[in-house]
Amino acid sequence: MSTEVSNNTALERFEIYVDGAIAGYAEYQDTASERAFVHTEIYPRYEGQGYARLLIETALDSTRDDKLGALPMCRAVHHFIETRPEYLVMVPHWARDRLNLPQ
Repeated sequence: MSTEVSNNTALERFEIYVDGAIAGYAEYQDTASERAFVHTEIYPRYEGQGYARLLIETALDSTRDDKLGALPMCRAVHHFIETRPEYLVMVPHWARDRLNLPQ
């Protein structure tokens, strides 16, 4: 199976495609210095196959490349960052306490 993650800036979301079909997305809202991830969804047919991890990892890597911080407002992105400390540095210190993330 081929997978591709792309940033659909018109809809403000990262989309993951599996064999050309959309399998899910991670919606965001950009500010001047952060990207707030507000909702992530993987369609039922694609759940449990690691696509959420790939989608979120790619979205966060792209966010870092864009020199933006990350605000994990949705559960999936929050859990991803919480369990992968290397991404915690992307969350501004002022937001960590509010989002129940380690300082």
